Formats: sequence, C-alpha cells, structure tokens
Amino acid sequence: MTQPDAPWLAELRRRAAQPPLAPREPLRFGPAEVGSIEPAIGARMAADGAPLRHERGAWQVSSRDDEALAELAAWLHEQGLASRWRDELLPVIDAEGKVHGAIERAAMRPLGLITQAVHLVGRHPDGRFWVQQRAHDKATDPGLWDTLVGGLMAAGETVQLTLERETWEEAGLRLSELDALQPLGHLQIRRPVGEGYMVERATLFQAVVPRRLTPENRDGEVAAFACVDAVTLEADLAAGRYTLEAALIHAHAMALDAAR
Repeated sequence: MTQPDAPWLAELRRRAAQPPLAPREPLRFGPAEVGSIEPAIGARMAADGAPLRHERGAWQVSSRDDEALAELAAWLHEQGLASRWRDELLPVIDAEGKVHGAIERAAMRPLGLITQAVHLVGRHPDGRFWVQQRAHDKATDPGLWDTLVGGLMAAGETVQLTLERETWEEAGLRLSELDALQPLGHLQIRRPVGEGYMVERATLFQAVVPRRLTPENRDGEVAAFACVDAVTLEADLAAGRYTLEAALIHAHAMALDAAR
C-alpha cells in the first residue's frame, strides 16, 4: 500500500508544482489571461511583426481571432522554439476553463497555455493494472510507462469525446466495452518542460477491462502494454519508470483502493 508520506511520492508532488525556470509574463488574448511567455521571446516575436505587443507588464495578442494565434504558432515553429508540429488544434482557455480560441498543439508549452487532458486507469478484473509504455519517438517522456490511456482534449471536444477517442486510438478499446467506468477526480500539473512551461489539468477515470479484451494500440504512439500487480507498480513508480503524471495518478488510484 502506498504511504501518503513516502519520500518518492512527496518528490513527485514537488515536481508537479514547479515555477518556470526563467521569468515569464502573462499572455492575454482579448481581455483574458490565457498563458505566459518569456519576455525575450515576446520581444523577438513583436520585432519580427508577429501580432503581439507589450502592454502594462503583459503580452497582448493584437487581434482576437484564431488567425493571430496561428501566426504566433508559425513564428515559434520557424524559430525552432515549438515542439513537433502536429496539425492539431487545441483550445485556448483561461483559468476558469472558458474557451477563447484554438491554436496548434506545438505552441502550447512555449506560450504557457493550459492544456486539458484525460487519463484512464485500466484495471484487470483481478485488480491488476493495465499500463502502457510510451513510444520511443514521443516528444515528451519517450519510453516511460503511462496510464492505460492518456491524451489531450482537442478543440471542439468534450471530456467524454476525448476519453472515447483516446481510448480507441491508444488502446483499441471502446468505452462501451469496459466495465465499472467511474471518475477518479482531477490532477493539475505546473512544471517546466523543454519547450517552455506546462500547465495541465487532467480529468481522471478508471475502468475494468474485461478478460475477453486485450489493449491494442491503433495510432503508433504506444510501444507496449503490460498488466501488473500493485506491488510491482508501486516499485516501478518509486524507481521513476513512469511519467510524472501517470505516477501521481496511479498512486491516487491505489490510495483510493486502500481507503475502500
């Protein structure tokens, strides 16, 4: 059973609430604060004619439309400051979750924008955990182990639609085939990453994968699946074999098990 004061778990919690490595200033889209940006990068963008201006200690996107956001993303991509271009639009939201626009996924971290994720903790009927190993060419945490399903909400999606899509793409499973689907709460992560600053809110679920089904990846982003018992899982969490998010989520799921 995971101890709530275990040193490895305390360290994970510390890592999940970290300030940026370099100072950042607020990024505003219309009247809403939606992210943050390093002042030097903002100054370069503005000098190159990007739709961005410095105003009262913050960076203001000059036009309140998705075309302006697309220009910012394109500039970051051209300068090699964005992650791998995905041709995927994610919602631009404020701290209350209100959607203000959409932008290319690759620009989220450089601009400190909030991403919304879903994670599904998969359980075997005997209580073991279904987990996945991330593909070795993933931009973030390649080769580390993860929850059975995890992914970001695309523009125009709801939590339910994202969960359904990611469950099929990553594990080849339909939600309607799973048993005992239930919410597990939420997780928030704030930490520096290679391309900027990660601010992510995850909605968590758990479900039982019936014995007749075996996860099978559909999108090429999973290297392997495994079904492990709680003792093995906890040892691997403590050893750092899982992503930060997956480690915290699994520790949370095991704590709920212990409390029942």
